Amino acid sequence: MNIAENLEKLRKSLPGNVTLVAVSKTKPVAAVMEAYHAGQRIFGENKAQELVTRHAQLPGDVEWHFIGHLQTNKVKYIAPFISLIHSIDSLGLLAEVNREALKHNRVIDCFLQFYIATEETKFGFTPDEARSVLDSEIYKNLKNIRITGVMGMSSFTDDEALVRNEFRTLAGYFRLIRSEYFSKADSFRELSMGMSGDYPIAIAEGSTMVRIGTAIFGDR
Repeated sequence: MNIAENLEKLRKSLPGNVTLVAVSKTKPVAAVMEAYHAGQRIFGENKAQELVTRHAQLPGDVEWHFIGHLQTNKVKYIAPFISLIHSIDSLGLLAEVNREALKHNRVIDCFLQFYIATEETKFGFTPDEARSVLDSEIYKNLKNIRITGVMGMSSFTDDEALVRNEFRTLAGYFRLIRSEYFSKADSFRELSMGMSGDYPIAIAEGSTMVRIGTAIFGDR
């Protein structure tokens, strides 16, 4: 099955309220263009410098999402064009995104990343850490970022019950943060969770955005 067929199959399986982010990291430009010609416009990358290269190589109507761990010193490279950063995991990073967005007269949409997995290698806030950020005077003075949702990564495991519980936990965090801080903000509406191996579970638990690579482009 080719990339276009994979995309068509995926789209038919996704509810209308779920956005598909095609994870194009490490794949050749030709493969990404095949997805583009099949109608895909939202792509996710996890390394800043590779993303800059991809941005230059692909058409201008592509919506680029940054989905990996982002170092503060790399923000400047993607700030001119990035549509959405999924992986905000510190107040310092959020402030740096704001600083670079201001230079380009932009407001950059961001997700707060929460830690829900069993692996220590994963990044993200706890609910109390997120509250500390959102209650801080620094955050309240950031005018060039907009928090539009939350993101999390489940454990890498075949234990579907564990994965379901982690997604359910993240959905709970989403509702908590929305009710406490964004109850009047219609823009805070996205719950980014689910990848190729677990996106049906994520959707069942309330995901509105899935990040899928292997099921579109094949194994890496």
